[in-house]
Amino acid sequence: QAQLVESGGGLVQPGVSLRLSCAGSGFTFNTYDMIWYRQTPGLEREMVARVTSVSNSKIYSDSVKGRFTISRDNARNTVYLHMRSLKPEDTAVYYCNAQYPWRTEYTYWGQGTQVTVSS
Repeated sequence: QAQLVESGGGLVQPGVSLRLSCAGSGFTFNTYDMIWYRQTPGLEREMVARVTSVSNSKIYSDSVKGRFTISRDNARNTVYLHMRSLKPEDTAVYYCNAQYPWRTEYTYWGQGTQVTVSS
């Protein structure tokens, strides 16, 4: 059974850094694109960053470009989101998603981890 488990969220002050982790199991991790989303109550889920399976290409939303870095360690079946210069508007529940690039029905979600940026 496929599973994604996020960790690393918390309450931090503006301007600091935080690293989220997402450990996958039960599927062939290195064949899936790994994506971080975030969601704030009342708003749609937003794609934050994506790292592809084939070329390790990385895509970022404009709101985090230059501040967030996504990386993956296929040996550990883990994807990371390094977040720097955090802002209050980064406050959200962050979700990890595994997406098989050739079959959209093969997708898995983590349970989410809360990130709160506040002074």
